[in-house]
Amino acid sequence: MEALVTKIREAAKKLLSDGTVDCVIGYAQGTVPMRDYPYFAYTPEEADNLTWSPFCTNNLANFLIRRPAGEKGKVAIVAQGCVSRSIVGLIKENQIARDQVYILGVPSPGMVDRRKVEALFPMKTITEVTVDGEDLIVKGKGFEERVDQKKVRRDNCYTCVQRNPVIVDELMGEEGPSDWGGNIDAVAAPWEKLEPLERWAAFEDTIKDCIRCYACRDACPLCYCHVCFVDESQPQWCGKGQDEADVATFHLLRAFHCAGRCTDCGACESACPMGIKVRRFTSKIEKDVRELYGYTPGLDLESTPPLSVYRPNDPQEFIK
Repeated sequence: MEALVTKIREAAKKLLSDGTVDCVIGYAQGTVPMRDYPYFAYTPEEADNLTWSPFCTNNLANFLIRRPAGEKGKVAIVAQGCVSRSIVGLIKENQIARDQVYILGVPSPGMVDRRKVEALFPMKTITEVTVDGEDLIVKGKGFEERVDQKKVRRDNCYTCVQRNPVIVDELMGEEGPSDWGGNIDAVAAPWEKLEPLERWAAFEDTIKDCIRCYACRDACPLCYCHVCFVDESQPQWCGKGQDEADVATFHLLRAFHCAGRCTDCGACESACPMGIKVRRFTSKIEKDVRELYGYTPGLDLESTPPLSVYRPNDPQEFIK
């Protein structure tokens, strides 16, 4: 891990020193355990603050949106598999040009879910978490224990189908197996077994703790609309309060807005302060897109997203 951190810092310093980029977007170590945060290095000296660890859970592609065309220089970004796929999506949707971004690709071993680690130590305060090979060394007042990373990874990392970056200008580290046995359909499978009324009941139970903070929306690189539908007043798509219908409308419309675009990066779930399993909504829709159109978002720059195509002779057989 330290060797990878060193390589990222050296690459960032070189890019900033020779003027290839004017900024490097990566991660820096947080002041709270397991909370590394997005960091913007503008000078070679600031590049020394960059890090890489199992706690880098933000989708940095979110910071590329609407970069002005023709702006001097490029921006470099540290990107693992899901983040690179989000970048591909943003390029296809004309939110950034390929020649504006320099991708420092990092094969991802899977990220840690801090909530799972904290759940192992109820009523205890964790003061430090370090990485030792495949284990985490968790320390606190009066205790120090080892935790196997494989048991506390984020849910989306268990089902990931693309751990290596799909587009890259410079690879940090060695590529590993692309999917590591991930099965993206595993998230949608439980929903498909339910009858319609049971599925709706499960949906309502999933969102019952939502406080409408919009952290899921703000963490998602797909939600780049200048004005979100929940903020529209003419027309007003849904109310602003905690009415059950309004909460359901927000989650359903956002999920369909992500259809055929979601890379299952898990940023929405990591950001949610209430621990809502947001991926349950998008997973079923993404599975339908894969089966109906044979399309998986963000794997290449050439294929056309199915929901961006309009054909006047579309038979629309689903309309009764």
